[in-house]
Amino acid sequence: MNTEFFKDFNFKGFWSECSYSARDYIGNLPDQEMINSVEKELGYKLPASYIQLMKSQNGGLANRSVFPTTEANSWADDHVAINGIMGIGRERIYSLCGTHGSRFMIDEWGYPAIGVYFADCPSAGHDMVAFDYTNCGKDGEPEVVHIDQENNYKKTFLAKDFETFIMNLKNEEEFEID
Repeated sequence: MNTEFFKDFNFKGFWSECSYSARDYIGNLPDQEMINSVEKELGYKLPASYIQLMKSQNGGLANRSVFPTTEANSWADDHVAINGIMGIGRERIYSLCGTHGSRFMIDEWGYPAIGVYFADCPSAGHDMVAFDYTNCGKDGEPEVVHIDQENNYKKTFLAKDFETFIMNLKNEEEFEID
């Protein structure tokens, strides 16, 4: 992997290797044509750190799946959890432009059109993690936010960028998970 992002971050054990991940999340590694096509369809420039990670594995379930928070949400008092990270493409159900991708969450589930929804949560669609372009415009570096459908689509800031989000994901064993 290019070392521009995720310096000194050990990805060993980061991704789950289960069949569900392979079937519904992990797509073919994206080429520039696919990246351009997905960005055009979504209307946003994807973060360079996200693209870099997707060029090493294009989506999947994450073993490090818990992000600490200081605000409670409908899931927990001190964290949000993700199932998987959507890859760049259309071929998998859980890819950015797949049947349950970002546009689906906005058009069918009523999530606010603030950017690109890239990570689903264990709540089966009742909360999501997104690239929020509200403060940076469609070509800028988006923040990472949690959107809680069960709490009137409350937006909670998680990280200043995708790299920071990934580097601060923890194993669920570090939290009390009901």
